[in-house]
Amino acid sequence: MTRPSTRFRQAALDALPVREAVPALVSALDGHGTAVLCAPPGTGKTTLVPLVLAGLVGGGPRRRVVVAEPRRIAARAAARRMAWLLGEQVGGSVGFTVRGERVVGPGTVVEVVTTGVLLQRLQRDQELAGVDLVILDECHERHLDADTVAAFLLDVRETLRPELRLVAASATTDAAGWSRVLGHGGPGDAPVVEAAGISYPVETVWAPPPRPVRPPHGMRVDPAQLTHVASVVRRALAEREGDVLCFLPGVGEIARVAGQLGAVDAEVLQIHGRAPAAAQDAALTASDHRRVILSTAVAESSLTVPGVRVVVDSGLAREPRTDHARGLGALATVRASRAAGRQRAGRAGREAPGAVYRCWTEAEDSRLPAFPAPEIRIADLAQFALQAACWGDPDAAGLALPDPPPAGAMAAAREVLVAVGAVDAAGRPTPRGLRMARLGLHPRLARALLDGSAALGSRRAAEVVALLSEEPPREYGDDLAAAWRSARRGGDAYAARWRAEVRRLESAARGDSPTPPLPETGAGDPGRRSRGSAPDPTGAPPPDPHASNSPSYRWEGPPGGAEIALRAIQPRQVDGSSRNPAPPAFEARGPGRSPGSGAAPDDLAAGLVAALAFPERVARAKGEGAFLMASGTGAELGDGSPLRRAPWLAVAVADRAPHSASARVRLAAVIDEDTALAAASHLRSNGEEVHWEDGDLVARAAQRLGAIELAVRPLRNPDPALVRAALLDGLRTEGLGLLRWSADARELRARLGFLHRTLGGAWPDVADDGALLDRADDWLEPELSRARRRADLGRIDAGQALNRLLPWATGEAARLDELAPERLEVPSGSRIRVDYSAEQPVLAVKLQELFGLAETPEVAGVPVLVHLLSPAGRPAAVTADLASFWRGGYRAVRAELRGRYPKHPWPEDPATAEPTRHTNARLRR
Repeated sequence: MTRPSTRFRQAALDALPVREAVPALVSALDGHGTAVLCAPPGTGKTTLVPLVLAGLVGGGPRRRVVVAEPRRIAARAAARRMAWLLGEQVGGSVGFTVRGERVVGPGTVVEVVTTGVLLQRLQRDQELAGVDLVILDECHERHLDADTVAAFLLDVRETLRPELRLVAASATTDAAGWSRVLGHGGPGDAPVVEAAGISYPVETVWAPPPRPVRPPHGMRVDPAQLTHVASVVRRALAEREGDVLCFLPGVGEIARVAGQLGAVDAEVLQIHGRAPAAAQDAALTASDHRRVILSTAVAESSLTVPGVRVVVDSGLAREPRTDHARGLGALATVRASRAAGRQRAGRAGREAPGAVYRCWTEAEDSRLPAFPAPEIRIADLAQFALQAACWGDPDAAGLALPDPPPAGAMAAAREVLVAVGAVDAAGRPTPRGLRMARLGLHPRLARALLDGSAALGSRRAAEVVALLSEEPPREYGDDLAAAWRSARRGGDAYAARWRAEVRRLESAARGDSPTPPLPETGAGDPGRRSRGSAPDPTGAPPPDPHASNSPSYRWEGPPGGAEIALRAIQPRQVDGSSRNPAPPAFEARGPGRSPGSGAAPDDLAAGLVAALAFPERVARAKGEGAFLMASGTGAELGDGSPLRRAPWLAVAVADRAPHSASARVRLAAVIDEDTALAAASHLRSNGEEVHWEDGDLVARAAQRLGAIELAVRPLRNPDPALVRAALLDGLRTEGLGLLRWSADARELRARLGFLHRTLGGAWPDVADDGALLDRADDWLEPELSRARRRADLGRIDAGQALNRLLPWATGEAARLDELAPERLEVPSGSRIRVDYSAEQPVLAVKLQELFGLAETPEVAGVPVLVHLLSPAGRPAAVTADLASFWRGGYRAVRAELRGRYPKHPWPEDPATAEPTRHTNARLRR
């Protein structure tokens, strides 16, 4: 092994504060094998600690160390900094590997990788042969890949390599939580080692916008908010010394703020994952002139930016969001957490006293979330679920994760994996799924690459998938095919990254760089997590990665893509008949064809790949730029979109604002109906549809692509069971008022409801529509099964039907009139109807008819609520205690009514008076 250079930057090494904590860390690893390192930014945890643990600094034993960073820019920067500290170039003792770029040499001892690269490496070599120690840096950010890598490494330690050492390092983290996680399978929690940093006081300046701004939704940020951030940067430049570091949520916001800072007396630089390497290097290198550095969250802790004395914090961040019900996922702009705010503010106090300008109020600060949400709780879990399945734990139940994956998100992920053929019904990875997991793509994009290569050739499929794996800049537009052409001829940083990714994906699709086979173990072997590539149980040959398309061929195959079949066909109508004459689906027609790369024009080729990746997002036009996706969600294009007149689209990128019924299309491609049917064939259905719609029963034979109606005709003789179920749905939707309710029927329902509340037992619950519909078989038959439409429901006599629910078997039904009589006889001889519709039965009767009645009447042992009426039938008093009323309340009522109704008797003693319905004159006759 090549010995490291002795030209150390000794002064720089000695100045790193984490040096004081290194002995404790080494001791913790010697005793436990795992440890948690908490060290503020700038202390050297990312640079000095790996060098010491690898034996490159300090004279310790030589070990091979892998450092996992959450971002490519951080991995490159960390490797460059460590090499500089050693007085070497990157690729000597220190190297790095990120997607599409690898700089290592035969003497590399410390390798910095992204967590995604390490995850792929673990799937190929679970033992991490030759690696002695792994450092998971910035674990507080809780990226899904980092959590997954931690769980896999702990599994490796427990089952394969107990000597493998593991450090979780972070500037600020839940130390106790990570200590428990890293202690999994060991004698106890992992030791926590804390390093003190050198920090200077940071003054907080609250700088909210002068006027309210719209809160962020989706990716959108109110332009007024960005204008305010730019003004705060100018204010900070005028009020403070030193460089200004401004945190913004994304690349688009950085570009817009940079555009408003053109006149400032400072160099404006940008730090983000899409920035060219030269621009990143310039921002991370000290300068003699003043600078404004606009950065995403990458500069919170992953990078050290020298010269910063002022931080301007927009208070915004980006988090992944997934709408599992609609199949939509995207980044969303959210309020940054208080923990992120502390991290950002700390960057101003690294080298000297500084200040942070926060673009919100102090009162708002206390209402912000304490920590960012772990990605596993909010992200699309399809890629995680595939990694877990390939690891041998499809449900991830045995993995030592800091947070378990939500059950609903895992179920949605399993559906996606089954649909693309990555796992079987039991969740086990298929040979195709093992290959997809090694592509370093989301399973949807892996499916598009593999199946698209068979239809279009690996080069063209790789080009489109590369566009989908990193969304093109907004200036490329929302037309995927046009964006494809722009990337081909583009000279910007995005186009350069796109070309590098195309080369990687094309090589992977062709199989030019085969990965070593995974060692095979017996089914259900608990001793190892590694899995081999089992033969396809169907006996089908593997897909041909070199297949290409001829002018009259198109892709056709089952939804999972277990086989790729290319055959000449004619486009079909939805009824199966051939349109004659018609060109083949991918016959060259129109501009945009790439010479020598297959016959399909760019528009259809881009659409096919997008549809293969997102089959539930194929969409048919509804008019005026509106579309319906197969998932059932509406989609709308912007007013100036060139795609507004397309009959069909394959929607690649869309997001939906909160409370919006439709999604906004950000990137899509034109397709034809045949491409939609082929790519989303698993969503195609033919069958009878009998349901309640717009107030009546609808019966039809329909052909659908998901929610998209392809063809429909009336159904003359629908299945009676489907009709009955649809009518019940109608009754649930619109209520039992669809039946014929006479006054007697309503009264019977009220009486039965009273008896159920009072006596329970055999008396049925008829007050709730849902309870009645749950017993439809007991009271609505045979009339319900004979009904065919809404009008038939209106002919069902509800009262007659309710009689079937009476407890005839026990004999209690015969006591209905005794327990809940329709009428009660009062002292005057009148029979007064009892109202059972309220909680307490009501007897509304003229006051004089109750003269002489001392006690309140009862039904089923419950006193009725007596509504005492005037001679004209108007309410005079209400009582549930008649005796008490006669003794007290009657006098006041008598005084009032005696003057209004002088012709009627108003005795002073109602208890001994004769009850009557008549006037005094009538009584005298």
